[in-house]
Amino acid sequence: MGPSTTIDRSVRLLGLGNELLADDAFGIRVAREVRYRFGGAVDVVTSSASGFALLDDVIGTAHLLVVDTVQTGSAPPGYIRVLTENGVRSAPGESPHFLGLFDVLRVARKLGMAVPDEVVIIAVEAFDCVTVGGLMHPAVESAVGPVVELAAKVLFGREMSYA
Repeated sequence: MGPSTTIDRSVRLLGLGNELLADDAFGIRVAREVRYRFGGAVDVVTSSASGFALLDDVIGTAHLLVVDTVQTGSAPPGYIRVLTENGVRSAPGESPHFLGLFDVLRVARKLGMAVPDEVVIIAVEAFDCVTVGGLMHPAVESAVGPVVELAAKVLFGREMSYA
């Protein structure tokens, strides 16, 4: 059974990243591929924003699927992690994005804004997120297809309670 042709705005895919910075383009690339494959059946948003600028991208949906890269150094490039909001520990010190997505969600919830109650993150281990104009690492590039398939399962299968 394929996806419907009506956009379901209760579930949104948010592809984060910066297309100019090598592996950091991953989340946006996956989001565009999901939009291409599933047309108007999926509410897809891409963003290079950070901090409170992300509010526009998360308001008005009950369930949020975020695709982004991480650099933990604990896994090889291209390694795929699926996490829930509660399963992510904030890094000590300041965020490179100033206020992180989860900080923004916490503040928005305290203010009674219509932000998602449920957030799932598909994070791919990056090799290089700083080279301007750089190509994606081959292992990160090879994760695009599997992450698109995984995103489809989450979006259409409503497996939002991924563990």
